[in-house]
Amino acid sequence: MTIESVKKYAVPAIFIIVLLFVCSGIASAAVGKEKFGTVDIGKVFDEYEKTKKFDDEFQTEGRLKQEERDAIVHEIRRLRDEQALLAEDARRDKQSAIDTKIKELDSFDNEIQKTLGEKRNQAVKEVFQDIENVMTQYGERKGYDFIFNDRALLYKDKPYDVTSDILKELNDRYRKEKKR
Repeated sequence: MTIESVKKYAVPAIFIIVLLFVCSGIASAAVGKEKFGTVDIGKVFDEYEKTKKFDDEFQTEGRLKQEERDAIVHEIRRLRDEQALLAEDARRDKQSAIDTKIKELDSFDNEIQKTLGEKRNQAVKEVFQDIENVMTQYGERKGYDFIFNDRALLYKDKPYDVTSDILKELNDRYRKEKKR
C-alpha cells in the first residue's frame, strides 16, 4: 500500500469518525435535557379512592349474591332430605324438582359471574382511564417528556418517582367530582 492510497481511505474514515463523535455528543446533550418521571401504577391503582369505592361495592354485592345462592342451595338440600323419606314414585317426582333447582343454581352462578365480571372490567377500565388522564395532564403541566411505569424499569433514582403527586392529584380530583 502506498501513502497515497492510505490518504485516500484515511481522510474519509477520519471524517466519518469525527462526524460520529459530534453527532453522539449532540444526541447525548439533547437526551440530557429530557425530563423523565416514573410512577408505580399498582400503588396508584390500589390507593385511588375510586378503586376502594368500587371494591367496597363489589364486596357488598358479592355478599348479597352469596346469600341468594345460599338460599337456592338450602332449598336443594331441603328437597333432597324430603326425597329420602318418600316412596320410589314420589322420589322420581322430587328428583325432577331437584334437577330444576340445580339448573337454576347453575344459571344463577353463570349469570352472576358474567354480570360481576363485566361490572369489574368496566370499573377497572374507568379507573385506568382516570389514571391515564391525570398522568397526561400532570406530565404536560409539569413539562415531562416521559413518565414511565416503574415496573418496566430495572433501576430508577428516587427523585424521578412522581407516584405520590399523581395519587394526590387523582384523589383530589375524585373528591371534587364526588361533591358535585
